[in-house]
Amino acid sequence: MAYGSKLRRTRFAPSPSGLLHLGHAYAAFIAHDRATAGEFLLRIEDIDQTRCRPEHERALKEDLAWLGLDWQHPVWRQSARLPIYTSAIKQLISLNLCYPCQCTRGDIRASLSAPQEGVHGPDGLIYPGTCRNRPMSDAGPKDAIRLDLARAFAHLGRRDLRFDDSSDRHAGTHRISEDWLLTNCGDIVLSRRDLGTSYHLAVTVDDAAQAITEVTRGEDLFEATYVHVLLQALLALPTPTYHHHALIRDATGKRLAKRDDARSLRAYRAGGATPQDIRRMVGL
Repeated sequence: MAYGSKLRRTRFAPSPSGLLHLGHAYAAFIAHDRATAGEFLLRIEDIDQTRCRPEHERALKEDLAWLGLDWQHPVWRQSARLPIYTSAIKQLISLNLCYPCQCTRGDIRASLSAPQEGVHGPDGLIYPGTCRNRPMSDAGPKDAIRLDLARAFAHLGRRDLRFDDSSDRHAGTHRISEDWLLTNCGDIVLSRRDLGTSYHLAVTVDDAAQAITEVTRGEDLFEATYVHVLLQALLALPTPTYHHHALIRDATGKRLAKRDDARSLRAYRAGGATPQDIRRMVGL
């Protein structure tokens, strides 16, 4: 499907690092339902091979099929696309927009002044620019590769960057400010140690390669979208529309997460729940 098509093409892109929970079901339903009369894709985001497991991928496909969802084939796996991401990074390096970074999370935390402690952006703690003056010729196997945001905006000149959102909370057109990104994101990582890429780069490249016309995702990733639209401009990729939906939370208001042992869809299935029950539980 081409970007100019009137049909909507969406995707659900889970990481097979655990079992799906109600939050995943909600996100998958939203993406699938918004692709009515269009195409719904499943993409496996498994670049972190230390956490992802084949059995979790099998389980998530079974759970999605049980929910009544179907998707286009073949299913893409990010672990099979590392050369594509490397090529994109090389493109940005050739534009003199990157630098190698040897800082660990502990180094970043220690370098931040007290007022900045605990300030997080879409890439974690906002990076203070410690390695910004290192040339790429100094890059070693233990370095991450970061995007110099100031240089990136200088490269784009006065180009107007924006994206459209159709969700209730974020509806409208959002313009991307250099000052806002520098303050709230910092120089993002394009390639992490031992991974060869990062979430931000991989998802941006893949959404374009799969001609996704609308990206549906949780509102916790709203700020990350600013980064992705910037990367789209730098890599000459199209910008889709976005739909940042609400998050499913537990009784205390906390967002459901695998690391907190949120109850899995499998547990609900074992307890006798139906797909219609799951839809009602997530408010659809």
